[in-house]
Amino acid sequence: MDGTTRVGVTRAAGRVRCDLRPGALSARVLSTGPGVARVALVATRALLLGGDHVRVEVHVGEGVELELVEVSGTVAYTGRGRAASWTVDVVVGDGGLLVWDALPFVVAEGADVTRSTDVRLGAGAVALLRETLVLGRTGETGGRLRSSTRAEHVSGRQVTGVIHDPDTATPLHRVSGSPTTGVIPDPDPLRELFVEDLDLGAHRALPGILGTARVVDSVLLLGTRPPAARPDDAVATVRHPLRLDLDGPGAVARHLGASTHDAGLDAVVATWAAAARAARAAVVPDPGNDPDQSIMLQTTGA
Repeated sequence: MDGTTRVGVTRAAGRVRCDLRPGALSARVLSTGPGVARVALVATRALLLGGDHVRVEVHVGEGVELELVEVSGTVAYTGRGRAASWTVDVVVGDGGLLVWDALPFVVAEGADVTRSTDVRLGAGAVALLRETLVLGRTGETGGRLRSSTRAEHVSGRQVTGVIHDPDTATPLHRVSGSPTTGVIPDPDPLRELFVEDLDLGAHRALPGILGTARVVDSVLLLGTRPPAARPDDAVATVRHPLRLDLDGPGAVARHLGASTHDAGLDAVVATWAAAARAARAAVVPDPGNDPDQSIMLQTTGA
């Protein structure tokens, strides 16, 4: 069964507008504030069954903060020969912020699941995403999971010189004052920030892949660089989640383990979320100056 859930949050004339369209998940407003909305995602039926194709579309408007809260985790059940998919498409407008601390996604024995997450960030936009993949319920080895993540952002980069046609070598842009030098806009401002493909199938237990681990817990921050861990930070000194800084603004923290209880990434989420909100505050005007802070909800469906 297919089901597309849409969550949109925008600001217009000083108002926060929520556009919520239910699908396999239903979005419910938990709270709102000046330029901020907190929305829960609630399953409308049993998920995830063989043959299900769930899609979640999230749009965060310019200068808005959206926090998504999951009421319960998701279990992909035995598909009896039928595959299932879980697709997330995220767009965060200029100066926007998305915080999504997702609950565990469990792939039970016999399930065959494809997950994909695509994120596009505008100028000054930030996204913090938690993804906890669990292979099997207690006593199970788990089914097959293929998971891909793509993130792009507006680079804001400028190119020095003239862009030439690759076939004819003729200039495509000419800069005033010099035929060969100068500053021109980037012709392709969207840049890949993070790309990952995980194929956790029959060979995932091999050395160098997962080994004995059955939990892949990740926190991905896009659009800003998180602060360095302090020496007295329990996350840094005790549980040692792996942190990798991206080539662009962002980082990923990851833990591979046997259970969801020993990852130590809850503290990472809290610290990085605070850094993300601070980064947003630096580029977005104080919403308290808006003359009208009323909330407008537009909901379609149950």
